[in-house]
Amino acid sequence: MSWYKLRISFIAAQGKFRSPWVVVQKTKNMKKKIRIKAVEKSGIVTVKALIKHPMETGRRKDQEGNLIPMHHISEFRVMVNGIKKMDGEWGTGISKNPYMSFKFQGKKGDQIQIELLDNLKQKSSVETIVQ
Repeated sequence: MSWYKLRISFIAAQGKFRSPWVVVQKTKNMKKKIRIKAVEKSGIVTVKALIKHPMETGRRKDQEGNLIPMHHISEFRVMVNGIKKMDGEWGTGISKNPYMSFKFQGKKGDQIQIELLDNLKQKSSVETIVQ
């Protein structure tokens, strides 16, 4: 399986999403939601993921003037059918509730897993099957 077109975009997500978005996992440690959708069309799989996370930089102050502690996603990994296809590092420049989207050559039934690790060493992962 080779990557057809890799496009990752990070934006602040606004509004609500309709099905087939599914909240797949809410871990005990991170307690964050990840919504993911994977759809195949003409041999190209489009994966979209919305990650609910505060992504705090450590530079903002609360109402009392105290610094809000740094808390952001530092690493991510994408696996397709158990094979690592993409990984990367994020920092404080990524917005709250980041949105991730990418495309690759694949087929219906492929299993996609996204794993996240934040700077507090809390892990979260989500899995879905390509529709």
